[in-house]
Amino acid sequence: MRLMPKRVKYRKSQRGRIKGNATGGNTVVFGEYGLQALEPGWISAQQIEAGRVSASHFLSGEGKLVIRVFPHKAISAKPIETRMGKGKGEPDYWAAVVKPGTILYEIGGVHEDLAKQAFNRIAYKMPIKTRFVYRRATI
Repeated sequence: MRLMPKRVKYRKSQRGRIKGNATGGNTVVFGEYGLQALEPGWISAQQIEAGRVSASHFLSGEGKLVIRVFPHKAISAKPIETRMGKGKGEPDYWAAVVKPGTILYEIGGVHEDLAKQAFNRIAYKMPIKTRFVYRRATI
């Protein structure tokens, strides 16, 4: 399953700068447990997919795994040993822009220790620091 947008308005995007903490997507909504980002960064579509595969393989059909991030940003790169100039490189891969506090994955319907082990496997594949969080009780 290749994670990338069906269509984009512009083929190439500027790098941008990740400032501040996440204001949306920072609470556990779909499951009981979540994996929260502690650092800003880009998570590539391949890394998101690797996390999904390792967790779903570990859970072996038990519970529900929800991915809360999607790679909307095209990251371009120039070919190796290319001279300077001649414009911006072609899109190389797709990445999700993640701010500190963003929930990356959620798991529901499994015991807490099983969820922690699954999230440890996912966190190993992520390029940023993460932590295990619980769903907040709503009144």
